[in-house]
Amino acid sequence: MYKKVLLAYDGSIEGRRALREGAKLAQLCCAEVFLLAVVELPSIMTPEAGLAVPIDEQTANYKAILAEGVERLKALGFSPTSRLEIGDAGQKIAEVAEEIEAHLVVVGHRPQGPLARWWFGSVGSYLVKRLCCSVLVAQTEISDDEFEQLKPPSEKPVSGQADTASVS
Repeated sequence: MYKKVLLAYDGSIEGRRALREGAKLAQLCCAEVFLLAVVELPSIMTPEAGLAVPIDEQTANYKAILAEGVERLKALGFSPTSRLEIGDAGQKIAEVAEEIEAHLVVVGHRPQGPLARWWFGSVGSYLVKRLCCSVLVAQTEISDDEFEQLKPPSEKPVSGQADTASVS
């Protein structure tokens, strides 16, 4: 079914849901996993207004987010390929998906009001229109217990022990 799964990850609650749901599907399909983080550049950057975050700082933050996502996936027995891109999230996700010939792209859903959705658009909608592969906009809350079952048997905690590698 899905042999290459691209997980778009930004470290947010929605991104963590997408990571969990995508990891579960990837494991069920024995798929190769790719993890992508995109540093988005605001279309209007005005340092005078205090709205600009230096690109170096944003890049460092996203490198840490990407590393965290890789560790979460490694804890589940995956050997993900990770990548950091800079630009428009929808466009970069689509470009990487096409480049790696992904069979499934998984993104999180961030609720927005109608004005924000009209002004900024939806990454999920953009991807569905642009890509030829399947797109999953993850909204399902997967419990810690269900997620723990994804780990290889040798890495599951013994009953009664706390798991320090639990993913939120």
